[in-house]
Amino acid sequence: MAHRKKSILLPAALCLSLLASFAPIQSLHAQAAVATPAAARQLGTVKAVSGTELTLATDSGQSITVTVSPETKVLKLAAGSTDLKTAQPGQLSDVAAGDRVLATGKAGDSPTSLVASRLILMKSADIAEKNAADQAEWRTNGAGGIVSAVDPATGAITLTSGTNKITVTTTAKTSFKRFSGDSVKYQDAKPGTLAEIHPGDQLQARGQKSPDGMTVKADEVLSGSFKNLSGLIISTDASAGNITLKDLATKKVMTVNVTPNTNIRKLDPRMAQMMAMRAQGGGGRGQGAGMSGGQAGGGNAGYGAGRSAEGAGGQGGPGGPGGPGGMRRGGGDLSQMLNRLPTETLSDLSKGQAVMIVATEPTPGATTVSAITLLTGVEPILTANPNGGGIDLGGWSLGGDAAAGGGGPE
Repeated sequence: MAHRKKSILLPAALCLSLLASFAPIQSLHAQAAVATPAAARQLGTVKAVSGTELTLATDSGQSITVTVSPETKVLKLAAGSTDLKTAQPGQLSDVAAGDRVLATGKAGDSPTSLVASRLILMKSADIAEKNAADQAEWRTNGAGGIVSAVDPATGAITLTSGTNKITVTTTAKTSFKRFSGDSVKYQDAKPGTLAEIHPGDQLQARGQKSPDGMTVKADEVLSGSFKNLSGLIISTDASAGNITLKDLATKKVMTVNVTPNTNIRKLDPRMAQMMAMRAQGGGGRGQGAGMSGGQAGGGNAGYGAGRSAEGAGGQGGPGGPGGPGGMRRGGGDLSQMLNRLPTETLSDLSKGQAVMIVATEPTPGATTVSAITLLTGVEPILTANPNGGGIDLGGWSLGGDAAAGGGGPE
């Protein structure tokens, strides 16, 4: 069952929705950090504007009140720009709910207030337009799958996507990013290297793609390692923010941290029954149910469902409509269905409840992981697979809101 440890494919939306909105303004955020105390700068999404005050929701979940004076300098930066020299003068009236703002100045009277001397503004409409262009680029020139081989000498990476083998070529100019911690948000990805990529990892690449889609000269590579767990909850601890369960496949008792980034969804009973049948072979293996457990089956289905949630995948692309492993059902796909499921919280979980979990990959021997996606209502699936065999969440979106790619302007 070793292949189960790294068999969850990342949805392309993780890469796409924040290429414009986070990377440039975060670069400026880092530049500001050199000269400005941490308490005197805040980056986030504008939730409300009232007079000379902004309510800012930071990426860490704080609510910050930013006070603007006539002396505050407002700069409007185009989505995708990393150069402040390209910014245009603006004014407070330009700021609206949904915009992204980097506020710098001095700390206010409370830990959650700031008096701004400068606002760097990215308009939500500009971000959406840039994201749409980026998504179109990934539809045309993106590919992904499970890493089957890495050649450090040539920089070539071989991906398995269904029955296909895709070759990703990298150079010194290729940008590598790596998911880490408990987040699959693009803005939380760390700079990576080719050396960090190993067989079994999930990977997406964007660049110059051959007409048949089997070769990509990568401009950007995003990768990560994840683990599947399934079983019955042994205990819940709301104060500690975790649950324990005995994993059906490994028979190990695991502690699973449920963080603010965890996406908890409740599976519809009819869908659970359908997936249980497919897990037993009733719907065919590797046909989009994400339950086959093999790299060529459930993994590929996951890529198809994740990408097509944003309309990605492309004609004939891996996991896309007409491509191997793509799943479309009733005009939608599995990832879209997940995002329509009701959300739950840690307090909704209870002892004896069946769950399926996508978690961070633990260090060897560790028994604690952080949940990325946690799915309840899966009793029929676990009943059909009492030993955890063939259970794979490959078809499920890791990041929750497919439109936001697990985070972004709301």
